[in-house]
Amino acid sequence: MAKILYIEDNEDNIYMVSRRLHRKGYEVLVARDGAEGLAQARSHVPDLILMDLGLPVLDGWEVTRQLRAAPETAAVPIVALSAHAMPEDRERALAAGCNDFIAKPTDFPRLLDRIEALLRARA
Repeated sequence: MAKILYIEDNEDNIYMVSRRLHRKGYEVLVARDGAEGLAQARSHVPDLILMDLGLPVLDGWEVTRQLRAAPETAAVPIVALSAHAMPEDRERALAAGCNDFIAKPTDFPRLLDRIEALLRARA
């Protein structure tokens, strides 16, 4: 079972996405701010990270940069999930080190396709 770290501060999003991922057979860890997400990523080294960009404490762009700089998490796929949906937001997320970008509200079938493709590519 793949382990996904979901770094998100919105409780409704956490409930909806984590519940649906659990039903698909994924183990889901949740962090509610950037600093907690960074700590969990380093201690659990998940198979994939779903990263909100507008996080408290440390934003998702900074968390992504720090994860990419650390040897233990540098290769973990990161999918940015954000209400920041302008083309420059996508470019900024990819430049920080995200593997993909999906605008909120989250299209779950699309998200699931991206998760599965990134996990297959990593295997």
